[in-house]
Amino acid sequence: MPTPTVPRSRILGTGHFLPPLVRTNADLEKMVDTSDSWIRGRTGIRERRIAPDGMVTSDMAAAAAQGALEMAGLHANDIDMILVGTVTPDMPMPATAAFVQQKLGARYCPAFDVSAACAGFLFGMSIADQFIATGQMRHVLVIGVELLSRVIDWTDRSTCVLFGDGAGAAILGPSGAKEGDHEPRGLLSIAIHTDGTTAMALNIPGGGSASPTSHESVDAKLQYVHMKGQDIFKQAVRNLLSASRNALERAGMTKNDIRWVCAHQANKRIIDQVMARVEIGPERVLMNIERVGNTSSASVPILLDENLRTNTIRPGDTVLMCALGAGISWGSAVVRM
Repeated sequence: MPTPTVPRSRILGTGHFLPPLVRTNADLEKMVDTSDSWIRGRTGIRERRIAPDGMVTSDMAAAAAQGALEMAGLHANDIDMILVGTVTPDMPMPATAAFVQQKLGARYCPAFDVSAACAGFLFGMSIADQFIATGQMRHVLVIGVELLSRVIDWTDRSTCVLFGDGAGAAILGPSGAKEGDHEPRGLLSIAIHTDGTTAMALNIPGGGSASPTSHESVDAKLQYVHMKGQDIFKQAVRNLLSASRNALERAGMTKNDIRWVCAHQANKRIIDQVMARVEIGPERVLMNIERVGNTSSASVPILLDENLRTNTIRPGDTVLMCALGAGISWGSAVVRM
């Protein structure tokens, strides 16, 4: 008996949402002791988007998902599973994915959140790929979304200059590739990792069972993002480098086979260092960090969708994706669009 072919996952459609309010470095100069030149020199960020009062995480997620449905030519009831990567849910429970399902008008299907911070979208893609490969699901909606402006201490210049709000989404489904196809489209490799020994380098310490919300925890600002910047920088360069090489090896490719790199937009210096060591030139590295800042789990899908909609990324292009965030968790993937 011939060995059955395992279905390959393919990105069928993408979408993204950025809130309308722009907060520039000049605005931050009026709020904290910083400067435009300092921020741009150390991060590459010039401005970021901020969600208005009354907008919640699931609102942004649903807007991005609607764009992905339209590109894929699907309806909400065609979705078999909803995965939302986020560390800024509407509320501790239920999952933000449940609210997204409701807002899209999707049928009853599994809907749950993935908490892997900036790597959340790639973790979600990996989960979706497993369900599609086993034939249990046909269309899986994967969303990365963050409303980080609500968990940032806007008096802390080490963190408030970095983050922005936004959402990105992708719908994965079977590629339809047949054995023997010369260059089948779809997910060619994906790998996810976590090193829990470094978990405290980036965290929101308050609000959980370790430090329940109280007057004392709020006074201590434990509800905000806390970060050891230098530790994260070193981890990011080392792990994104190994993850990128691993993704290429798993896909049976070299750096020369990659048309575009779609990396998590955390810090331009991190991306520059990693790509220099992988020996992929800047002309192949997609960037939007200058305009949107670090949007955590939303970063990769926003960047991907922007470049698909401008036809920068074209059918048949091979894209390397990589991201690292709290956990410390990181992931990489190679996709032929």
